[in-house]
Amino acid sequence: QVQLVESGGGLVQAGGSLRLSCAASGRSFSSYAMGWFRRAPGKEREFVGAITWPAGNTYYEDSVKGRFLISRDNAKNTVYLQMNNLKPEDTAVYYCATTPLPAIVVHADQYNYWGQGTQVTVSS
Repeated sequence: QVQLVESGGGLVQAGGSLRLSCAASGRSFSSYAMGWFRRAPGKEREFVGAITWPAGNTYYEDSVKGRFLISRDNAKNTVYLQMNNLKPEDTAVYYCATTPLPAIVVHADQYNYWGQGTQVTVSS
């Protein structure tokens, strides 16, 4: 069993930055690839990006490429989502999730543990 807790969300103006954290507890965190997803009001949950284990390779959805950066600190059992140049369309609840697959996975149904989500609101 893995427990995930996101933090770092909040209200920011367009062009600003936020860093989300996802702290894991339970089973060994370092064996899991991690993904970030988001759900905007009235929209489907969408893939944001992911980071592999152990290589730490990353992959991003097109709309966040060049603005968002995922990193992980296995010693702290934490994965981060650095979000820069935020836009109003980035407003959503952001979730982290783990997958037992070591490679990049973009489909939510391949992830087996999820955090509770953290709200990010970007004002124009």
